[in-house]
Amino acid sequence: MHSNSSAKDMAKKGLDNLLSNKSQNIVDVMLGRENTQTVSSDMLVEEVQKRVWNALKQDQQYSDVITDSDRFLRDNVFSSTTMIVMYVDLVGSTQMVMDLPQKQLAMIVSSFAQEMGYVIKQHNGYILKYVGDAVIGYFAEKGSVANIADSSVSCAESMLKVVKTGINPVLQQYDYPDLAIKIGIDFGENTIIRYGDNEEESHVDLLGPSMNMAAKIQGHAQPDQILIGDQVYKKLDSAIQEYFEQVKWKDSIWNYRNKVTGKIYPVYAYVGK
Repeated sequence: MHSNSSAKDMAKKGLDNLLSNKSQNIVDVMLGRENTQTVSSDMLVEEVQKRVWNALKQDQQYSDVITDSDRFLRDNVFSSTTMIVMYVDLVGSTQMVMDLPQKQLAMIVSSFAQEMGYVIKQHNGYILKYVGDAVIGYFAEKGSVANIADSSVSCAESMLKVVKTGINPVLQQYDYPDLAIKIGIDFGENTIIRYGDNEEESHVDLLGPSMNMAAKIQGHAQPDQILIGDQVYKKLDSAIQEYFEQVKWKDSIWNYRNKVTGKIYPVYAYVGK
């Protein structure tokens, strides 16, 4: 079984490989294919830094990135659809609340959340909602399931690179603390629900086991780590599966079971290549 220190080692290995110029990222694999719309995270960083600089100077107004999701959900309300769900949580925000003035804290958290939303949109995903310092996104099954699985982990890679090489260098110029994130991803069927009878205004949301599992997986991630459920791993291209290694915790730490097999549900950590 992996100890806590081993879990930290896996997270460090993944981040080091991701940021290394000598390592090939998942996005490189995807960009090598025909007819891909994947966007390289390196192409995003410069624009990210401009927006964050302006936001901290109170000159930046972020554009809406939830409208497309709201439209998709309303068009498919009360139906069930297979999708990949992604939970992205900001690490250490409780300490930031203690250390930073409220106005600066609000700008940093807002900028972080919006930038994560932009990355999801760039990878053809949807932003379900912002919950405090967390972002919940999803990738609906429009084409092949393999495509959305690959896109979701490529998106997660880009998120880490955007935080580490885009947002943090700007925050450092202001002597603000660096940000770290934890990402959990799972796949399954979810039901689109609407709370109320107003087709245009009533709140819409997702309900399903993969929503719950993605949140649980994210809760077990180390800072700056990507964890994916077995259902996502199985749908990845074989060349991308090589970027992940199964994590084996003690039953006292992880005891969630596959409802079909009754066995402990496997989780895989991004370790890079």
